[in-house]
Amino acid sequence: MSPDPSIPPEEAAPDSRLGRRIALAVLLGLGVYIAMALWTDISGIGAAIAEVPLWAPAAACSLSLLNYAVRFPRWQRYLTITGSSVRGWASARIYLAGLSLTVSPGKVGEAMKSWLLRDADGTPIARSAPIVLAERVTDLLGFLVLIAISSSGTEHLWITLATVGLSLAVLVIVASRRAGELIVRTARRFPPAIAHRAERIEETLEASRKLLAPRELPFATALAACGWFLECVGCWLIARSVLPAIATAAGAPAIPELSLMAVTYAFAVAAVAGAIVVIAPGGLGVTEGLLASLLEGGYRTAGVAVGAARSKALAVTLVTRLCTLWFAMGVGLIALQLHRRLQRK
Repeated sequence: MSPDPSIPPEEAAPDSRLGRRIALAVLLGLGVYIAMALWTDISGIGAAIAEVPLWAPAAACSLSLLNYAVRFPRWQRYLTITGSSVRGWASARIYLAGLSLTVSPGKVGEAMKSWLLRDADGTPIARSAPIVLAERVTDLLGFLVLIAISSSGTEHLWITLATVGLSLAVLVIVASRRAGELIVRTARRFPPAIAHRAERIEETLEASRKLLAPRELPFATALAACGWFLECVGCWLIARSVLPAIATAAGAPAIPELSLMAVTYAFAVAAVAGAIVVIAPGGLGVTEGLLASLLEGGYRTAGVAVGAARSKALAVTLVTRLCTLWFAMGVGLIALQLHRRLQRK
C-alpha cells in the first residue's frame, strides 16, 4: 500500500524502519544468549537443549497461540471503546501483526497497530495508541494475579511492589482530569513542534481514561491472567520434560520447586521484572536471567549436579523464550505480511 501524501511524514507508518528494528532485536537477543551461554557452559547447554523432546516446545507454541486467542476479546473490546469499526478477520490480523515488534522497550513497538487501524478505517492514532498502554497495564495486573495465586512467600517482593506502584501511578495519572489538564497546558507552553500536538495529547488522555476505567479493568485483567497462565503451563511442560528419569519415576516424591504453581510463579515474576525494566527490549536478559535462576533450584532439588542444573535451567529458559517471545514475533511478521497483501488486493 503506497503512503497517503496527505499524511505528514512523522505520522506515516514506520514500515521503512521495521526491518531494521527486527534485525536489531534479533542481534541483541543473540548477543544476550551467547553471553549467558559463555557464562555457563555452551556444551552443557547444547546437551540440555538436545534433551528437550519435540512435543514440549510444540505444546508450548500451541499454548502461546491459545494465549493470543484468549486475550483477543480484550483487544476487540478496546476497539469498540475507541470507536473503531474494524472487526473479525481484519481485526485479528492487526492484533497479531502488533506482535512483530514485541521485542521493543516496554513493547511500545506494538503501537504499530495504531497505524494499521488508521489505514483500515481511519481511526485517529491519538485515539487508538492508548490501547497499547491499556494492554500493558492489564497484562501487568494479570501477572500480579498469577504471582498472588502461586506465591508461597515474600521472596522477590520488591518486584511485586514495584509493579503495583507503577500500575497505580499510571492509573492515577490517567484517571485524574486535573493531571490530564496539567499535561495539556504544559504541552501548549512548549515550542510549536510540541504545542500543536496538545489537542492530540488531550484526545489520547481521554481515550486512556475510557480504556482504563474501573469497570473495564476486571474483564481485561482476568483475560490477561488466563492467557499468560497458558504460557506458564508451556514453560512448566518444558521444564518437566528434562527432569532426570529417577525424579519422574512412578512413586517418586514430587519436586515442589518444579510444580506447576512454582513454575507459574517463576515465569510471572521473571516476565514482570523484564517489563518494569523498560530499557530491556522484550525483557531481554532480565527475564531470562531471573527465570533461569529460579528454575535452577528445582533441578538441584531433583538431584542434578550444580553445573548440570544451571545448564538445564538456562536451556529450558531459552527454549521457553523461543516458544513465547520469539514465536510471537514470528506470528506477528506472518500476520503483518498477510495483512499487507490483503490490503493491496
